Amino acid sequence: MESVRGVLIDIDGVLTVSWEPLPGAVEALREIREAGLAVALVTNTTSRTRASIARTLSEAGFPVTGEDVLTAPAVTAVHLAERFPGARCALLNSGDIEEDLVGVTLVDEGAVPDVVVVGGAGPEFGYAQLNRAFGHLQRGARLVAMHRNLYWRTDSGLQLDAGAFLAGLEKAARVEAEVTGKPSPAFFEAALSRLGVGAGQALMVGDDIESDVLAAQRAGITGVLVRTGKYLPETQEGASGTPDHVLDSFADLPGLLGLREGSAQ
Repeated sequence: MESVRGVLIDIDGVLTVSWEPLPGAVEALREIREAGLAVALVTNTTSRTRASIARTLSEAGFPVTGEDVLTAPAVTAVHLAERFPGARCALLNSGDIEEDLVGVTLVDEGAVPDVVVVGGAGPEFGYAQLNRAFGHLQRGARLVAMHRNLYWRTDSGLQLDAGAFLAGLEKAARVEAEVTGKPSPAFFEAALSRLGVGAGQALMVGDDIESDVLAAQRAGITGVLVRTGKYLPETQEGASGTPDHVLDSFADLPGLLGLREGSAQ
């Protein structure tokens, strides 16, 4: 695959599970970087800042810095600045990501927001919080979601994510969320811009066939599905399209790219 100049890589379920490296992932990423390919770690993770993610990965041996990480919160901040400049935003999210929400005006529970921003699910997604968001939407607040992920994989198995709650809010309030993270085309455009490569020169690796792989393919990027993380055979069978490539794990990517002796180009 000599045309590939940049690689977009999901983190959770591809490089790590519960932030522990998957077998061969560290070594594979080192091979890719040593080959001179541009790398962007693109994630819908909303529980950590870019700096925190980079620090955790670096401590695990991955050759990454904060500049390599593009998160849904960071893209959301840009989206809010462009679409709703100066808006008061109520954030429903598990984890502290304010550092990456540069320029966003966050309000406390007692204020009336212009925009309800939904991040990742966790203990904060209780009835009172969701009902409060529902009330804001009924009063005309706009709804922005960082992603639609229904679940993700941890070392304890699959866990519910914000998409399951988002669907209920949309249906109850009869609104449709503006989604800023994957599978939004704007997210992939931001990643390509950061790498300085065109869609036809890039490859996306993910464990979510719809949000990672097929969404990237619709943006003109080569899509690679890995059978780790949240991957389920039945999900692949029922998907809306077919991945360009399917690998057992990220450890097999250097071979697909022709970086190992005897591997196919």
